[in-house]
Amino acid sequence: MKRSTIDKLLATSGIVIAVLLLLMTGALVWAHNFVHTQVTDQLSAQQIFFPAEGSEGITTLPAEDQPKIAKYAGQQLTTGAQAEAYADHFIAVHLVNIGGGKTYAQLSAASMADPTDAKLVGQVQTVFKGETLRGLLLNAYAFDTMAILAGYAAYGTFAAAVLLLILSALGFLHAGKAATPAKKRK
Repeated sequence: MKRSTIDKLLATSGIVIAVLLLLMTGALVWAHNFVHTQVTDQLSAQQIFFPAEGSEGITTLPAEDQPKIAKYAGQQLTTGAQAEAYADHFIAVHLVNIGGGKTYAQLSAASMADPTDAKLVGQVQTVFKGETLRGLLLNAYAFDTMAILAGYAAYGTFAAAVLLLILSALGFLHAGKAATPAKKRK
């Protein structure tokens, strides 16, 4: 097989792969926008706000949790990063205080063993609701993280497509040169 034919086959393959990468780029951009918008819309609809700066809602938290919440002081919770901070450094802290350090499963088992303890029943219900909200917020964080990664992947596939298009153009150029017979030396 001639060198020019090989160059043309490789360059054409490069163009086909570049087109596929561009299609993937479009799908990744769509996925990024769709998921990020869904997370933002759903979190915004919940009307959750971080405690105001310097308020007891922040100052009564353990020292290691205060900066994570103070970073968003007074803001509405609308992003995955905010959801993660609120879930792990605000709700989780309150759940430990409400449940006395016991998990929902431990409190529930104790409540089933003593169903007449109204305080324990209340703790179980509160911790269940808190853990549910915490889990939902952490899911929002996970999905928003996937949206961010899809955005980065879109940049990567676009860059790879552009590189392949450039290399394919160079391949076609080389195929043209390889097809032209070299001048014989005297």
